[in-house]
Amino acid sequence: MHRHSYTGRKLSRDAGPRKALIRGQLTSLTLHEAITTTLPKAREVAPSFERLVTYAKKDTLAGARALRRELLTENASQKMLQELLPAFEGRQGGYTRIIKLENRRGDNAPMARLELVLNDVKPAVVTAKTTAAKAKAPASAEKPAKVAAAKTPAKTAASTTEVSND
Repeated sequence: MHRHSYTGRKLSRDAGPRKALIRGQLTSLTLHEAITTTLPKAREVAPSFERLVTYAKKDTLAGARALRRELLTENASQKMLQELLPAFEGRQGGYTRIIKLENRRGDNAPMARLELVLNDVKPAVVTAKTTAAKAKAPASAEKPAKVAAAKTPAKTAASTTEVSND
């Protein structure tokens, strides 16, 4: 028994239930913009979503029909066409992000959060670092302005006493 040239994961399912699972996950991801699932399922659904978005971005009748064929509800197709595709307009790929979570409590299965990348904001861990760096930058930028403001009034005699009191 060999495994050469076989792509994709079986996910412990036959072909029909596996396709139904992926279509359901794609629909949920489109409607809710983020889903929590097992890591292998997330890794299987992410490329399918990327392929679907790339095909739908062609803005043809065939692309719209492909969306309706893969997504289970008309609401999901409409949301993809009207809300998500304009948000992905400037992107050439990388429409999804997989964030690993703690293992599931019952069976210790590795869990992940699959979410859409709708803007260029990094995950929460990176955001905390960037906000700390941004908080330091304006403080240093304000100091030279205050120093320059303090030097200009110092030329008059009245303001010289104010500066020396500080």
